[in-house]
Amino acid sequence: MTDKIAKELEFDTAIIETGENRDLVSLRKYQLVVVGPDGNRRKYDLGRNKTLRVGKKSDNDIVINDRTISRHHVEITGNDNSYLLRDLNSTNGTTMNGMKVKEAFLSQGDLIQIGESKIEFLTFDEKVQIEPSSSHIYGEMVGRSRKMRQIFGVLERVSPSNATVIIEGETGTGKELVAKAIHVNSLRKDKPFIVFDCSAVAPNLIESELFGHMKGSFTGAIKDRVGAFEAANGGTLFLDEIGELALELQPKLLRALEQREIKRVGSTQTAKIDVRVISATNRNLKEEVKKGVFREDLYYRLSVVKIQLPALRERLEDIPLIVEKILAGARFNLKPDGSYYVTRVEDDALKILQRYQWPGNVRELTNIIERSVSFAENGIIQGMHLQYVFSEAESGEEATVRLPMVDSSKPFKEAKQAIVESFEKEYLQDLLDKAKGNVSKASREAKIDRKHLRNLLVKYEIIRADAVEEDDGAEGADGHSIE
Repeated sequence: MTDKIAKELEFDTAIIETGENRDLVSLRKYQLVVVGPDGNRRKYDLGRNKTLRVGKKSDNDIVINDRTISRHHVEITGNDNSYLLRDLNSTNGTTMNGMKVKEAFLSQGDLIQIGESKIEFLTFDEKVQIEPSSSHIYGEMVGRSRKMRQIFGVLERVSPSNATVIIEGETGTGKELVAKAIHVNSLRKDKPFIVFDCSAVAPNLIESELFGHMKGSFTGAIKDRVGAFEAANGGTLFLDEIGELALELQPKLLRALEQREIKRVGSTQTAKIDVRVISATNRNLKEEVKKGVFREDLYYRLSVVKIQLPALRERLEDIPLIVEKILAGARFNLKPDGSYYVTRVEDDALKILQRYQWPGNVRELTNIIERSVSFAENGIIQGMHLQYVFSEAESGEEATVRLPMVDSSKPFKEAKQAIVESFEKEYLQDLLDKAKGNVSKASREAKIDRKHLRNLLVKYEIIRADAVEEDDGAEGADGHSIE
C-alpha cells in the first residue's frame, strides 16, 4: 500500500474497500462538474481542498464567466467526509435539485444551479494496489492467510486516522475485534470505546439510547440520561448491527454524523461531539440500499473505509494459529494455579477442524475448542476428542465429523440462517448453564453485550421475557453502563 492512502485519509476523502479482489483498494474521490453558460464542462477534485469558493470574481477557487451569478456566489466546505454547500448571500440565490437553499449537505448526484450555470456533485473510485502486512497479528486478531494480512495492512494505515469505518462480515467473524483494534491503535486509545448494539434495543428507545434524553421527555424518563454519542465523546462509538437500524431513525444518525452534534430527546439545545464512528453489519448494505431499506447517503457517510471480513471457511489455513490464540487467552483453559489444561493440539485434530465449514465462524470454533478441552488427556487435544465433540452418537463406537443437517429445499440464505440459529441456541444454553443462570456473568464470559445476550436468550426461549433483569443502558468496553 502506498502513502497515498494515508494522505487521503488525513482529509477523510478516501474509501478503502477490501472485497473480492483484495489486491486492490478503492479510493473514493469527490468531484464537482461545472457547466457554464457556454456549455463547456470543467471538473474540480474536492480531495485536499477543505473549502472551495465559487463566483465570477478572479479570486474564487472556481471562476465562472456568468453575468447572472455574484462575485462570490457559493462556498463548498468539506468536513469529516461530508460536504456543505452554503450560499454567500448571492443576488439571484442558489437552487439544489430544483429547490432554493441557503445551505445544504451534498450527496452523490446533487445538481446545483447558480445563475445560468450548473454544478454537479459526483463521486468516483480510483483503484490503488496494496501489499499484505508482514505481520500475522493485529490487535487480538491473528491470521497468516493473504486475505487477513491484506486487511491488517489496511488497518495499520486506517487506525491512526479519524476515518469512519464500516465492517461487513458473517456472524462470528470477529467484527468487534476489528473495531477494538482500530480504537486501540488510534490517537483516541485513551478515550472511551462505547459499544451500541442496534439490534438489542427496542426501536422506540434507540433515539434515547443513542442521543440521551431529558427528565420528563417521555413516560419513564425519570432523570436526565447520557446517550451513547455523549458517552463516547473524544473516543470511539461502535455501532454493531447497523443494518438493523429502522429506516425512520436513519436520518437522525445521518444528521449527527454530518453536523457533529446531537440533541437529547426532549431538549432544545444541541451539543457538539467529537466521536469516531465504527459500524458493523452481517448484511450487504449495498443490497439493502437497492431494496430501499437503508439510506444511500447514510451508507456513504459510514463507509469512508469499508472492511469485508472473510468467513472462516475462506481462510482455513489460519485455524491452527486461531486455535493457539484461543487456548492461550481463554478462561476455560486456565487452571486455578495459572497453568493451562491444554497445551497442545495434535495434527489429526487440526485436520478435522480444517475440514469443517464453520457456519458460525470463529465464534463456533471457540465453542468447539472449549468443549474439546474437557475431553483432553494429558494436556493434549487429539482427533478422537474432536470426533466426540462433533458427534451426536451415544454409542462407544468411533464417531465421524458431522456437518449440520442442511435443508437444500430452502434458499441458500434461509438454509444458512437455520444452521447459525441452531448453533446459537446450543451455545447460549450451554453458556447460561455454566454461568448458573446469571445473565451478567454469561455476557462477560462470552464477551457479548448484556442487552444483546438477554434478547437472544428470550428469542430462543431459554429464559422468559418477564424473568429478565432490568438493564442500565449501552455498555463500554469495560462492561460498565454508559451513565
